[in-house]
Formats: sequence, structure tokens, C-alpha cells
Amino acid sequence: MITEEQSIAVVIPAYKVKSHILQVIEKIGPEVSHIYVVDDCCPENSGDFVERNCADKRVEVIRCLQNLGVGGATMTGYKAAIEKGALVIVKIDGDGQMDPALISDFVEPIIAGIADYTKGNRFYELERVRAMPRIRLLGNAILSFMTKLSSGYWDFFDPTNGYTAIHRDVARCLPFSKISSRYFFESDMLFRLNTLRATVVDIPMDAKYENEVSNLKIKKIIAEFLLKHFSNFLKRIFYNYYLRDTSLASIELPLGIALLIFGVAFGGIHWVISAKEATPASAGTVMLSGLTILAGLQLILAFIGHDIASVPRRPFHLLRSTSLKKNKGYKN
Repeated sequence: MITEEQSIAVVIPAYKVKSHILQVIEKIGPEVSHIYVVDDCCPENSGDFVERNCADKRVEVIRCLQNLGVGGATMTGYKAAIEKGALVIVKIDGDGQMDPALISDFVEPIIAGIADYTKGNRFYELERVRAMPRIRLLGNAILSFMTKLSSGYWDFFDPTNGYTAIHRDVARCLPFSKISSRYFFESDMLFRLNTLRATVVDIPMDAKYENEVSNLKIKKIIAEFLLKHFSNFLKRIFYNYYLRDTSLASIELPLGIALLIFGVAFGGIHWVISAKEATPASAGTVMLSGLTILAGLQLILAFIGHDIASVPRRPFHLLRSTSLKKNKGYKN
């Protein structure tokens, strides 16, 4: 049961969703106390349209002076919800693909102290996944693996799903100005959450596709996504395994990479020499190359195993609340 102190705010980034946004707002239940429609400099003037045609007193239209992208619009809504005192902030899209009836499902794990951040997953029920276009299935599988590596959250899927909810105390700690504001927003959010050691939980939801046209062009963003994922991976490894703490895994990764590179380079050089001289490589050369490659792979796999086991399990907002209470008690 959600109380008044556990107020819920919904943020809806509005960009080219004029034909669906009123129906989305109508389906938002009474458990929500505030609805922020963020007009992201929409060419259809979605904000004006909502103000003229929506009588729901919970709705507040926020206008961006320039197009900020889905991430920037969401962050704008987060700030407004935090200032209003919302405990949990839900983000849904205005295109009708996300069912507002599921809002409670996203909020309850956060209020129960199980999660800091919840995210939709359209891949739980395999029968319904068949309705999803195959190109999306393939793209999502690739993006999921890249996001697992860069974010450190190995036990989730569907990283580009924009149906999310976050605890206020976690949202406050996010570096709003650094989070990617465009299509990389959802993946970058997960990386930023991992730097806080926040707990993320997947929420099952249906895959729904109607007449909506996605603005995301895979061919245009694939190179950008790869570079950003690689950058986030390096930063996460540095933050978690060298800056904040060190462990056996801090040694396994660089040593494993060094051995793998040495084994491949050493074996490749001697293979070229053997091919030019038309003489077989010695058994010692083959063994040295093979053993260092195997040892390097083993160390890298050991590091990945440690990384998977290190997925955050203790909700950040509960630890933060406890810490603040202790600090207040100490001051008194």
C-alpha cells in the first residue's frame, strides 16, 4: 500500500507523441501524485496540446528551450519531481508502447527496499517475444551484452527499455550534467548507477509494437555506442577495481590481458617466420605460445566471474538513509 509520504511522480518526455500522449496520461492511476510532461522542443507542440486538452490537475507541462534528447528531458523531469518531494520517480514514454497500469509493479520493489532502480524487460515471456521484430531481437541481444560489460549489471536484459523507476535519494546523487542525453541515455544511466553501487531490478512487461516509428537509426549510432560502451567499461573497471578498492581481480585482468597479447604476438611472429623459412616451429615455441594464451584466457574468465558475483545487491538508498541518520545522531 502506497502512502502519501511515498508519493510517486511520472515523467513523460514528449517529442513527436501528440497522437498518443493524452491516452497515456488517461491510463495513469490514482497512485501517482504528479505527472510531468516535458515538451522537448517538440515540433508538434505537445506541451501546448496537453495543456489545451488535458484536465488532469496532476499534470504539469515543462518546456525545454532547446531539444535535449530523451535523456536531457528525463533529467529535467527528475529535477522537478525531486524539488516537489516525490519519493519515487517513474519515467514512461508518451508513444503508447508502455502500459501505465504497470507503474505500481515498478514502484513496489523500490518502496519495499529491494531496489534503487527498476527497469522494464520485454523478454520474460517467450511466447509474446515472438511479436517483436527479429532485427530488434538481434540488436537487443548485442546491446545487452555490451551494456553488461560497460555497466557491470550482468543479471538483466533489454538495456534500451525506457520504462524505469528510481528512488529520489539515488536520483539526487546522479551527475545529471554527465549522463548522455540522447539515445545512449538508458545504457549510460546503468553505468552511472553502478558507480553508486545501486541495486537494479528487472520488471517483466509486454512487448508492444503498433504504428509508432522509432527515431533510432541503428546504422548511425552503432559506432558511437561501441565507443561509449568501451569508455564506460574502462572507467568502471578503474573506479571499482583500482580507485575504490583492490582485490585479486585487480591483478587477474591486466595480467590475463598481458599474457593473452604476449601469447598471440609470440605465436604469430614465429608462425610468420616458420612460413617464410618453410620450417616447422619447435615444440617449445608452440607450447609457450599456447600456454600463455590459455593462462591469459583463464585469468580473464576468472575476472569476469568475479565481476558477475560483484553485481550490487544492497540498495543504495537504504544505506544512504542509515548513514544520514547516523551523521545526524553524531552531530547531536
